[in-house]
Formats: sequence, C-alpha cells, structure tokens
Amino acid sequence: MSKEELEKIVQKAQEAFLISKKFSIQKRVAFMRAVADEIEALGPELIQTAQKESNLPEARLTGEKGRTIFQWRSYADAVERGDSLDASIDTANAERTPPKPDLRKTAVPLGPVAVFGASNFPFAFSTAGGDTASAIAAGCPVIVKAHEGHPVTSGIMADAISRAAEKSGMPEGTFAHVYSSTYETGQQLVSHPLIKAVGFTGSYRGGKALVDLANERAEPIPVFAEMGSVNPLYLLPNKLSAVPQELAKQYAGSLTLGVGQFCTNPGLVIGIAGEELNQFIEALKGEIVKIAPGVMLNKKIAAGYSESREKVIGQSGVEVLAVSETKATEGQGIPTVATVAGVELLVNPALLHEVFGPFALIVQCKDASEMLAVTEKIEGQLTVSLFATNEDLASQEEIVSLLQTKCGRILFNNYPTGVEVVKSMHHGGPFPSSSNSAFTSVGADSIKRFVRPLSFQNWPDEFLPDELQNANPLNIWRTVNNEKTKEAISN
Repeated sequence: MSKEELEKIVQKAQEAFLISKKFSIQKRVAFMRAVADEIEALGPELIQTAQKESNLPEARLTGEKGRTIFQWRSYADAVERGDSLDASIDTANAERTPPKPDLRKTAVPLGPVAVFGASNFPFAFSTAGGDTASAIAAGCPVIVKAHEGHPVTSGIMADAISRAAEKSGMPEGTFAHVYSSTYETGQQLVSHPLIKAVGFTGSYRGGKALVDLANERAEPIPVFAEMGSVNPLYLLPNKLSAVPQELAKQYAGSLTLGVGQFCTNPGLVIGIAGEELNQFIEALKGEIVKIAPGVMLNKKIAAGYSESREKVIGQSGVEVLAVSETKATEGQGIPTVATVAGVELLVNPALLHEVFGPFALIVQCKDASEMLAVTEKIEGQLTVSLFATNEDLASQEEIVSLLQTKCGRILFNNYPTGVEVVKSMHHGGPFPSSSNSAFTSVGADSIKRFVRPLSFQNWPDEFLPDELQNANPLNIWRTVNNEKTKEAISN
C-alpha cells in the first residue's frame, strides 16, 4: 500500500470521527449489534478459510467465532448501559463562598485508532476482535492492519464490518482494512498525527517498537500493547504433596492446549526441590511423551518456537526432562519439558523469556527463601497461578503478596489459558507483559482505553451530552453529588 493510499484512508477516518461524534449512543449500539449479526450470518467459508490459513481446528474456530460475536454484543450492551462513560454530576451551590459551579463529567472518544491483528486468534483478537470492537464502542473509527498470517480470513471479517456500517448509516471511514507485509505501513499509521491510539496483540519486540514510535511523535499517543507472558505457575508444598500426579496431568493438558499458542500459556513452573516435586516431574514426563506434536499457526511461528526452545535448552544448567515420543515434522511444535535449579535462574534472565509454544521450564528452588528470590526476579506477567492450600497461602504470605505486584490476574488452583469476556476480567499486566497495566484488552472495561474524560462547567442543559442532561434520557447510572442514581435532576 502506498503512502498516498494510506493517507486517504486516515483522512476518511478523521472525517468519519467528526461526523459520528455527533451521533447518539443508540446509533453506535445499533451498528455494533449489526456487526455481530453479520459475523453470525457468515457461512462455512469463514471457518474453512481460517482453518487453511491458521491450522487451527474447526471446533476451536467455531468457539472463537461465538466469542467474537459475544464481544460485539456484550460491549454494545455496556455502551447502552453507559458503563464506559462514567458519568458524574456535581450540581451548583450559589450559597457557598465562593459559589460552587455546576460540573458534569463524561468520557469522549479519542479519535481514529489503529489496530494490529494477532496471529493466534484470527477472529477474537484480529480484524473483528476485541480491540476493534472496544474502539468502535468508544466512538472511534478504526483502521485495521491485517495480520499477514490470515489475510483472506481477515478480509471476510472486514467485509462483514463494512456491511454493518453501511446498513447502520455510519459514515465512510468508520472502519478501514489495510493489507501490507511491510513495517513501513504500520509505522506510517502509528506516526500519523490524526491517529490517536493504537491497539496491538503480539510479541514483545513488535509491541515495544510501536510504543517507542508513538512516544517519539510530536504528540505522543497511547499504545495498548499486549506483548505476551511466561505466566509462572507456583506449586506450593502442601498442595503439591497431596496430588502431584493429578497436577501433572492437568498441567500437561494446559501447557499443550492449542499447541501452546496462547498468550496465557503457563510456560514456567516454580516449586521447591524434593520428593513431592520429583513425583510431579515423573508424572509430567509420562504425560508429555504421549502428546504428539501439533501443527503451529504458520511456518514462521514454528521456526520461532524451535529457535526459542533451543536457546533456553542451551543455557547453563538447563536439563531436558521429556520430549514427545512422536517426531515433529516441518511446521510442528514438539512438546518439551526442561528443568533448571533456582540458583541458575537468579543469574540468568534469559531463562525468563517467553517460548511461544508447548514448552515448559521447571525451576527447582532449594527452599522457600530461594523461591522468594526467584519471585523477585520475575518480570510483569499477564497471569500467575498458585496451586496451594489455604495453609500454603498463610505460610508463604510474602511470596503471595509479592506476586500480586507482578501480574494482572492471579489464579488459585486454576490454569490460566481460559480468558472470560466479562467486566471482572483483567487481561493485561505490568510491563513487559503489556504496555499499560491499568487497562485490560478483554471485557467491557477495554472500552476505557479509547476514551478520555471531559468536564462541562455551567453549561445549558440542552447543549449537554445526553448522559449529562438533567432528565437522564439514556436512563443510565450516574454519580450525582457522590451518590449512584438513575433519577433525573430537578431544576
């Protein structure tokens, strides 16, 4: 795509923004529900095309299609409820000295947003995925750079959104879809002064490059980048001693689910060396050798997995414990488990790098003190999982407390590979797992990434946004003089 072509697309997005910012929230909600309807109506071609391009199985893609539809509808519901507006009103008090003005605050869209699709979720985190849905929900036009791993699938989804936009009377430029295999197109998008935010799901390298580029602009803009994670899983002593074999079987399933190609894949296991951990390891070895290699998303990702795997295996003190008995062919990821002593990890940060695929590194700490030291070395994560009893939590209070500073979601006796699309989900975490730990990329709160607060002082009621008018025509919950209410404000 030429610079001139992209420039026209961005200009159209800005024109659409200036028009659509005057639209009612109901019109935006109707558009989002129309997108959901269009995706739902897509026939077998969508699943079949995605299978060919991503190597993902039909059942997984069918479920992901349903999740994508749910995202659009649930975010539309959140917009209708006024959740992301966070409307608040503090009425005037002329008797106070000095007089208190009338102040009313809402959230307004940032402007055109650039979205970069993910490779591992061709529906839910790509062209019609959560970043696009939440930016549209915020009232922002979206320009999606299609992921090169599934361009035809992306095109089918883009056409569905475009049809919904036309049927809903949205202005041209509300949604655009660009194809390019060059970095220059992405750089031009992020650098363009009319682009006001970026959504990204992918690697640390790619996300950090976009963050740096956005910060170098004359007007820096937020980049909401989800950049992967090693997602440590802790095996605390009492829990481990009770059910080591059961934990090993469950863990093997989580590690190799989807050939390990989830951003929440638990690739690091931390425990205290001893008989209980040995039992877990022996049981895990027995499971891993039986699991056949799976075809990865594409050859590039398979090659990246192989390279990262070999890099970790080649580090000092690392020992390979188990590899699938089935030989991997080209494009496949072979399930692998290795181990290393805690003391080695303390001096080698490379052992903490994500290996995107079905690879696990088990860190054997000599005692709880070393486990705490290892925990201190852990960088920001999307998730941390604790397999523990209540007694374990009480006895390891310092580790448990420290881990809460390291992640966006902390799990108790659960595996992290399921990400629920609900308000209470936080899919994000401290750097480097994401570029801004205050925001989530999953759930209706993800809309808040693409809005900013705006206060109105002493404005005539009829010129206020609907959500701030005295009559509360949207019938949403508002904070009025520090109380949550749907009641109208009397003059």
